[in-house]
Amino acid sequence: MGATIEIRKSTPNIGAEIFGVDISKPLGNRQFQEVHDALMDHLVIFFRDQQLDVEQHKALARHFGKLHMHPAAPSVLANHPEVFVIKADEKSERITGEDWHSDVSCDPEPPMGSILYLTKVPPDGGGDTLFANMYLAYETLSEPIRKMLDGLTAIHDGEPLYRGRYGIDDRGKTYPRAEHPVVRTHPVTRRKGLFVNRFFTTRIVGLQKNESDAILNMLFRQIETPEFSVRFGWRPHSIAFWDNRSTQHHALWDYYPNRRYGHRVTICGDKPY
Repeated sequence: MGATIEIRKSTPNIGAEIFGVDISKPLGNRQFQEVHDALMDHLVIFFRDQQLDVEQHKALARHFGKLHMHPAAPSVLANHPEVFVIKADEKSERITGEDWHSDVSCDPEPPMGSILYLTKVPPDGGGDTLFANMYLAYETLSEPIRKMLDGLTAIHDGEPLYRGRYGIDDRGKTYPRAEHPVVRTHPVTRRKGLFVNRFFTTRIVGLQKNESDAILNMLFRQIETPEFSVRFGWRPHSIAFWDNRSTQHHALWDYYPNRRYGHRVTICGDKPY
């Protein structure tokens, strides 16, 4: 029997658009496996023209694991604390995700992945999201640098990013902080990828500050290499589903004062190793 979904690669190195599946409906075992395998192969997958209500969105994510609760979401949907509202308009002073990052990497067990569904997008383009391949970011480093990084760990701290960020009273709130390997092994593919990012990674353990800063800045620049990334142009009712363990992403804010709105549901992960 042939495949029930069609997969069209977005770039040679990352991303694919998926056709032939209505993800508002429960995935059968075979369709789930095909979507899962496409995510493992392409790191981020895209769907167009999907009509998804909140319960269907959550049900899709639950195929892949337990739903994650964001530690600092500025806005969640009423009665749906797992649904992070992604919105920007003429009153916004910042947006969510406007630099390269891996979602909530400050958690002791960072999310496995996220599913973002946008229903409102800017009228004249803008608001694209970039996704980058962390396997390639690691594999294209020179062998001496790879040897140096293997075995190092880094601190990922939510406090500097989240404290006071969204204009809400967060006095008395504790934000997560964790120590993770600089290079993590994907639990499914067994491939190694970089796991440091500009949002959360504050220092490499055991190094002097100037050494840590120099290495982290080199790695952040490596992650931003254009050939490692795909740029997804949103249309209404599009979905991006990314593997947080092997990608980073960057939301572009080039559409102010236009509006962009959608919901993100995130899937729990496990401790990086």
